[in-house]
Amino acid sequence: MKIATWNVNSLSVRLPQVLAWLQDNPVDALGLQELKLTDDKFPFDALQAAGYHAVAHGQKTYNGVAILSRHPLRDVVRNIPGLDDAQARTIAATLDTPEGPVRLVNGYFVNGQAPGTDKFAYKMQWLQALHDWVQAEMAQHPQFVLVGDFNVAPEDRDSFDPVGLKDTIHHTVEERTHFQALLNLGLTDAFRMFEQPEKSYSWWDYRMLGFQKNRGLRIDHILVSEAVRQRTAACHIDRAPRKNPQPSDHTPVVLELR
Repeated sequence: MKIATWNVNSLSVRLPQVLAWLQDNPVDALGLQELKLTDDKFPFDALQAAGYHAVAHGQKTYNGVAILSRHPLRDVVRNIPGLDDAQARTIAATLDTPEGPVRLVNGYFVNGQAPGTDKFAYKMQWLQALHDWVQAEMAQHPQFVLVGDFNVAPEDRDSFDPVGLKDTIHHTVEERTHFQALLNLGLTDAFRMFEQPEKSYSWWDYRMLGFQKNRGLRIDHILVSEAVRQRTAACHIDRAPRKNPQPSDHTPVVLELR
């Protein structure tokens, strides 16, 4: 079984790339972020033709998340319960797989802009609400997976310039503390379970030849509960889609389960 995450930075632009990637990489489930379209424009029919059930939580121009799955989806929750949030940032669903139900939460985490701003304060509030919700979800679902664009580089090795970017957005102590708090709930960063190439990133700026020079960040993550960790066989970043014409600035991260 394979589960992946991909910030597509506009599904209307990137749908052909998503369909081509799914054809070459028939994962069981895929969390998408930054759809940048409303639910009425979501390509349910095209994805169904490709063999995927889909649930979406869209928003015009900004944000938006979806879960695609080869397995039936149920108990769908859009946005963090109890958090008054106008932005479409999370969607959760239970996948009924042959190995039992897997609870999948997909999030497009707040960027935060810069420390000391209102947007950074919103990010801190949002991350705390997410933490509390994930804790409640994990209590109900032993097989639990959290995927998405976290907008956090958890360690210095997840940044192309940890010294120059120290204390800037994605690199702050506050953001990394929230990431660690998620791990403290009993989650594991699946990518770091395995030996990985140095300078492994999932996002590169469009500007200044960011991808060509590998000036990137690892900010797209897959966190797994202990029950899923025991089944985890591999986790990798697929750089290939970042080489496409008109690519997203992010590329998929793929989890493989036994």
